[in-house]
Amino acid sequence: MISASTQRVIVRWLHVILAIPIIGYIYSPFEQLPDYAPVVRFVAFPVILMSGFWMWKGHWVRKFFAKKPEA
Repeated sequence: MISASTQRVIVRWLHVILAIPIIGYIYSPFEQLPDYAPVVRFVAFPVILMSGFWMWKGHWVRKFFAKKPEA
């Protein structure tokens, strides 16, 4: 399986690389916005949001869904 440090590096780089289309969306001329809009709205932003939450609260999610020992 993949180590925790490698997983963190992958999620961080995914988060950073997918921010590039958002920067292009913000700073592009107004005429080019329809070209960027679907990619930013439906791919880049949701993935950035989920990877950010995973970096922030991933440990809580893993602990919440971990199997609890039966008594």
